[in-house]
Amino acid sequence: MPVFSTSALSRAALGAAGAAVAGIGYATLIERNAFTLREATLPVLEPGKPSLRVLHISDLHMMPGQQLKQAWLRELDRLEPDLVVNTGDNLSHQKSVPAVVQSLGGLLARPGIFVFGSNDYFAPVPKNPLKYFKKDHKRVFGDPLPWQDLRAAFTERGWLDLTHVRRDLEVAGVKISTAGVDDPHLKRDRYDTVAGAPNPLADLSIGLTHSPEPRVLDRFAADGYDLVLAGHTHGGQLCLPGFGALVTNCGIDRARVKGASRWGAHTRLHVSAGLGTSPWAPYRFCCRPEATLLTLVGAPPKKPAAESGRGRTASSEAVAR
Repeated sequence: MPVFSTSALSRAALGAAGAAVAGIGYATLIERNAFTLREATLPVLEPGKPSLRVLHISDLHMMPGQQLKQAWLRELDRLEPDLVVNTGDNLSHQKSVPAVVQSLGGLLARPGIFVFGSNDYFAPVPKNPLKYFKKDHKRVFGDPLPWQDLRAAFTERGWLDLTHVRRDLEVAGVKISTAGVDDPHLKRDRYDTVAGAPNPLADLSIGLTHSPEPRVLDRFAADGYDLVLAGHTHGGQLCLPGFGALVTNCGIDRARVKGASRWGAHTRLHVSAGLGTSPWAPYRFCCRPEATLLTLVGAPPKKPAAESGRGRTASSEAVAR
């Protein structure tokens, strides 16, 4: 067996400790504030319909003093989205509502839809990070947050609260049928209140949920929704190169922890990695905070199996969850 000197072992230990400190510093001071705009194109509209620009924001976890995040958010209005979608967890402090409203700025003057998450209702609390590896760990809730004030601020400016309601709207010439549920992470979802196929006269159907729990995604997919938007996962928050997210903090698999995927034969799912973190876990690694500009375009016409060149039907092309 090789023999290592005490000095060599000490140098190795110091090197490992130094790397750990550098990694923590990077995750806490740099990547957590390295906000990025991600773009994706999803073919979910009827063929021939004009494209629709949808800005998906989620998991702001806003603290009053987070000036960098607030300034970056204010710039998003320059994208001129046709529709803004907010999938919850806006707050992390009793006094965060003004910071959220001011940061969203001009976006609140644009068409918008939203649902809330657990950190709109309750303040985050310290917890053992190892609990995230156990899906059924006991939930501990902090003090109540002023979600009613935030809801009033959003709805007074014209955004639609989709919590257990169905709404139809028209945006940029596209008729949209929408529905949403309260946060499944808190087991507050009541899908039966919005169950049923979306308006058949709509050009597009969108479902909202904060946490992308399979029981909710299955219901949206069974009802025939074109697109479901969610947040909550933070993209894993701590990811490893070549491996990805360590956990999802919900029931979906790691492959769907952020970005676009299919859920069943028809429905597209988009999960935002979000823009914030809990103040008790202020770090991100290999998972930058993000907002996403989704360009929704017409789906290509379905070809008969005989014309596909592969002898496969449309249903066999679907990616099951």
